Amino acid sequence: MGDDGKLASGDGAHIQIDLLGLNRYPDPHQHELKQHLINLRNTKIHTKKDLTPDNLFVGVGSDEAIDALLRAFCTPGKDKILTCPPTYGMYGVSAQVNDVGIVKVPLNAKDNFNAQPDLINEKLSEDPSIKMVYLCSPGNPAANLVRKEDVRKVLEHPTWNGVVVLDEAYIDFSPEGSSLAEWVAEWPNLVVMQTLSKAFGLAGIRLGAAFTSPPIARLLNSLKAPYNISNPTSQLAIQALQSQNLKVMHSNREAIIKQRERLLAEMPKIPGVGRFLGGRESNFLLVEMLDQPNGKPSNEVALQVYERLAETRGVVVRFRGKELGCLGCLRVTVGTEKEVTRFLQELEGVLGDVYGGKAANGRSNGVEEKKEKEANGVIA
Repeated sequence: MGDDGKLASGDGAHIQIDLLGLNRYPDPHQHELKQHLINLRNTKIHTKKDLTPDNLFVGVGSDEAIDALLRAFCTPGKDKILTCPPTYGMYGVSAQVNDVGIVKVPLNAKDNFNAQPDLINEKLSEDPSIKMVYLCSPGNPAANLVRKEDVRKVLEHPTWNGVVVLDEAYIDFSPEGSSLAEWVAEWPNLVVMQTLSKAFGLAGIRLGAAFTSPPIARLLNSLKAPYNISNPTSQLAIQALQSQNLKVMHSNREAIIKQRERLLAEMPKIPGVGRFLGGRESNFLLVEMLDQPNGKPSNEVALQVYERLAETRGVVVRFRGKELGCLGCLRVTVGTEKEVTRFLQELEGVLGDVYGGKAANGRSNGVEEKKEKEANGVIA
C-alpha cells in the first residue's frame, strides 16, 4: 500500500483501490458497482430492452441471494421450493434453515441431466405451496446449461405465479451469449443469480448478484443488511469489471477451457476412467470411475480414488457417487496446465494402486461389498 492509502498492482498500472475512508460506512446502494455489472450483461441477445441498476441486488455471495429469496417469498412451516437434483446443496440447506419444504424433480440422467419442465409444471399445478423453482445453469455437478426453452416452459405456466431462480454461478465458462441475465427484462418473475467467485477468481471478496425485475430487486434490497457490501469489496469488484481487467478474466477463462478440453481428451486414455456425464460448459467435469478397466461405474473405486488422491497425493477432487444418476462419479475441477499435468499423472497412479490392491487380494471375503456399502453411505 502506498503512502496515499491506495493499493496498487505490481506495476502500479491496472488496479487502484482507495482504502482511505474506512472509518465511514460504505455506500448502501452500490450504484456504480451495479452499473458495471449491468453493462457486462446487457448483450442484446435475449432482449432488446436494457437492464438498469434497478434490476439488481448485490449480496455477500450468491448464498445471501438464495436466503433472501426464501425469506421474501416463503412462509416458514407452510411454503416450499422446488429443486432439481443433482444440484447445488445450498438451496436445500437454506430451505431447511428457514423451515421451508423441498419438492424435488430430478434432472433426467438419461438425457444428459437436462431439466424436465413438464414434470416441474405438473408439480407446480399440484402443489400451490411451491413458491420458487431453483435451476442451476451450468449445473453443479452436471456442468450443463439449462435449455432456454425449458426455462421458458416453466415461466409460461398458465396458473402458477411463483419465482423461477436461475443460478448462473459458472456461466462465464459457457459459450458467449449463454447468460440469461438480461432476460429478466422480459419476465417479472425470473431471477438470475451470478457471482464473481468463479471465472473472475474473486471468491475472497464475497460478492454475488441477482438480476431480476425492479419490484423483486427492491424487495431483496429492503431485506438485506444496509451495509452488506464493504467499500474494499465494492472497489475490487469495480476494478475487475473494467475493460482492461475483463481482458485478463477472458484470458484466464480461455486457459481454463483449453485445459478442460485437454482433460476430455486425456482422461479416457487412463485405464479405469469411464464416461463423462452431463455437459462441458463449466470449469469442472463429472466423470465415472470403473470397478475395473472397461468395467462398470463403482462408488467403491471412486471413493478410494478420491481418498487416495487427497491423502497420499495432495490432489483434491469431489466424490459425487451419492448424487442421483452419478454412480461412481467424481467431480474434477479444471486447473492450470501444470495442475492438470500433475492430476493426470496422479490419477493414473492411484487407479493403478486401487486395481493392484484388489488383484493382490485375490478374493472378496465380503470386503468389497462392505466398502461399496460404506461408499454408498457417504454424502458429498
